Amino acid sequence: MGRVLFVGAGPGAADLLTFRAAKAIADADVVIWAASLVHPDVLVHARDDAEIVDSAQLPMEGVLPYYERAVAEGLTIARIHSGDPALWGALQEQLDRCVEMGLDTEVIPGVSSFSAVAAAVGRELTIPEVAQSVVLTRLGGGKTPMPPGEEVREFARHGTTMALFLSAARSGQLQDELVEGGYPEDTPCVVAYQCSWPDELIVRCSLGELSATVKAHKLWKHTLVLVGPALAAGGTRSHLYHPGHFHGFRRAEPSARRSLREARRSS
Repeated sequence: MGRVLFVGAGPGAADLLTFRAAKAIADADVVIWAASLVHPDVLVHARDDAEIVDSAQLPMEGVLPYYERAVAEGLTIARIHSGDPALWGALQEQLDRCVEMGLDTEVIPGVSSFSAVAAAVGRELTIPEVAQSVVLTRLGGGKTPMPPGEEVREFARHGTTMALFLSAARSGQLQDELVEGGYPEDTPCVVAYQCSWPDELIVRCSLGELSATVKAHKLWKHTLVLVGPALAAGGTRSHLYHPGHFHGFRRAEPSARRSLREARRSS
């Protein structure tokens, strides 16, 4: 039986692949990757005799013949996706076709660019009492229509951390919708181009400066925007690591436990 392994390549750097992802590429008879999205360093994991296919100029109909060959010849194909395949990876339509063909499949998760950017700027995105949610979305009006109710301005009303993918080309609209949704113009933002690539560019700015910052650096693709108060907030105390908190592996210190209860009552 042929196999297709959908491999998350992470944000770019070849050493940010998981061990499982690297092994999947190394085991593959055919490696399909998009030069427009994936850094070529990930191909260092491929076998010398593997067939390498650049899918940058291929629609899905151009990739399907390789899946058909996998069925006929019992091949293993590594289909490399940038970031994590579960996010804007056109994954489901390929999985559906593989099922129709009788192919065995496996999805190997990858490090998403929003995680890589947070790590690069040394920030936690879920600061206690500041932001406890992260919204992953993109600006409407692009190539793929947004479902009703998923406009950026609607998500912005939550005031939590947001990661905006595929939106830099319309930075003016993005800034307007974030402000219309309720973020103050002094809300901190991080603009990241090709995080973990050799030409990585990461810039901090306020929301009021977002569009001007993106345009000044001439960014329109491979760019992620993080926005939210957690990007500048100090690290408030987590209850999980408070000496007054207990769980199955640790007892609470009695006086700290009383202090923690009093803080909860007063909040």
